[in-house]
Amino acid sequence: MKRIMVTGGAGYIGSHTCKLLRQRGYEPVVYDNLIYGHRWAVKWGPLEVGDINDAHRLSQVMRTYKPVAVIHFAAFAYVGESVIDPEKYYLNNVLGTLNLLACMRANKIERIIFSSTCASYGLPTELPIAETHVQNPINPYGQSKLMIEKVLADYDRAYALRFVALRYFNAAGADPDGEIGESHEPETHAIPLLLDVASGKRECFTVYGNDYETEDGTCIRDYIHVTDLASAHVLALESLIQGAPSNVYNLGNGMGYSVKQLINCAEQITQTTINVEYGARRAGDPAVLVGDATKIIAELKWLPTFNKLEQIIETAWQWQNQAGKS
Repeated sequence: MKRIMVTGGAGYIGSHTCKLLRQRGYEPVVYDNLIYGHRWAVKWGPLEVGDINDAHRLSQVMRTYKPVAVIHFAAFAYVGESVIDPEKYYLNNVLGTLNLLACMRANKIERIIFSSTCASYGLPTELPIAETHVQNPINPYGQSKLMIEKVLADYDRAYALRFVALRYFNAAGADPDGEIGESHEPETHAIPLLLDVASGKRECFTVYGNDYETEDGTCIRDYIHVTDLASAHVLALESLIQGAPSNVYNLGNGMGYSVKQLINCAEQITQTTINVEYGARRAGDPAVLVGDATKIIAELKWLPTFNKLEQIIETAWQWQNQAGKS
């Protein structure tokens, strides 16, 4: 059985990817410092606790398991925090990834799937956003991811280290089987925040800005189910194993939903009225972010299976109500 090292594999997207890796016949070896990840989310392979800035620990794990590739999720990902504390993001997301790549080279691991972001595009000048769109991040988080995309391109040319960078739009939903789901601290994602209000865990949901140039005045975003994200990672991995060259792909549904549509859908599924308050726009929030994923659909035959908002929120609600959720 081929082993895949999954950094950040105890986190939200990483754990869902580990489940699918195991279903596809791989053994995921989770490497996670458990700052944001959860032990309970590691169910399909061994957990090795360590930090990506710890070269000795990384190499130790690589020598022990001899993975054929790395899927790299380990990163700090709070946009607002990155503006307040950019050093934290550059030390972890950039320096930590450089350390990971050095350990990969030392251990002759030549394939990596990189968790990138649509935040690398910045404010869109055309919609939907294709991979050819100019990348001009407006926060340190997006900058840190773009820096690594450039590093990977350089490492490919210089060291033949092949990569696939996947630029996510808004990850959402939970495992349809109810085994794992979204659990962040602090929670910043709209859908779990809405469902927290619906279940009585929060008093209200804040809409940041209702004066955008959209049909109902609220922001429009592209939501993609976490299981579909996981599927894309496995397809990208298998493309590299089969000898494909390095590549970059968007991951989104190509459909935008406004915050008000999100609220209405959540109310229908939960059968509750969600208390909403309106706040000011957040700096740097574009009115519309919708991705064009036709490239990965054409080249890797990826096809989202949970592409309706109702499906996404329904799986999140099932997880929210899961007995014994940690």
